[in-house]
Amino acid sequence: MIRGSEFRPVTLEDAPVFRAQFARYPQVHSDNSFTNMLCWAHYAHYRYLQHGDHLVISSTVGGQTRFRLPIGPRDPEVLARVVELAVREGEESPLVLFGVEDRAWFRELYPEIPLHPHRNFFEYVYRTADLADLPGKPYLTIRHQLNRFRRNCNFRTEGITPANTGDVKEFLQQWCDWKGCEGDPVLSHEEEAVLCALDHFAALDLSGLVVRVDGKILAMAIFQELNPETAVVHFEKGLPDCAGIYRAVSQETAALLRDRYPFLNRESDLGVPGLREAKERYHPHHMVEVCYARLVEMVRVL
Repeated sequence: MIRGSEFRPVTLEDAPVFRAQFARYPQVHSDNSFTNMLCWAHYAHYRYLQHGDHLVISSTVGGQTRFRLPIGPRDPEVLARVVELAVREGEESPLVLFGVEDRAWFRELYPEIPLHPHRNFFEYVYRTADLADLPGKPYLTIRHQLNRFRRNCNFRTEGITPANTGDVKEFLQQWCDWKGCEGDPVLSHEEEAVLCALDHFAALDLSGLVVRVDGKILAMAIFQELNPETAVVHFEKGLPDCAGIYRAVSQETAALLRDRYPFLNRESDLGVPGLREAKERYHPHHMVEVCYARLVEMVRVL
């Protein structure tokens, strides 16, 4: 039996544990990245348990605790223990699954438990070369906007380093003042997550770039490897001072990563209509789906 009391909070000191496990069992969704779990711990209260060859992860948001499928070798007995834990200690939707392989394995063993899509947390994965080159008619409008930015804005890009981290934090404060982070709980949590990433940049093995216009940072992106074929952009921010700045930081990021990673994960849209439209406009190659099981239906079947 697995007990929730055996779980411990995710901390920076746990990085070697997660890196070793993820190297053996690569992940496809950013919510199963160590960076996400550390930087959003203040919001989602991630906890984990080492159970034999497996990692079992939980998160608690708004008092609702959910568990994930065990990360490790496909062991039906370990999965059964996690399912039992989810039913015993989880909340309304106590079990969440990331990607088609998790879903297929779970359905093979528990075909009678319905799984429900969580569309707001589907992640958008693009061909990195498409975002770098913006080829053909599908990207015509984006190319026009980017070309206008390049004509009208005196810009340059540079990597995020200890030397300019202070400037990046100043940019983040300006972005939050513009967006009104203090009055928006989600943006306030995101600001804290970005600051965590900047404060632990090297320890988290992060990379990033900024776009300066007339010397002032107007955009930034923070990214890293998610799995050997995919980089993930954890944060991307821009100020409205120069039209097309988001197009520029997206294209510059993809151009930097294209020779190393065939795919670029730009995370989810959280159900925000404007953000969803913007991400769809870049024509994702595929989505990393997220689904969940409801407690009442699990109890009925089990």
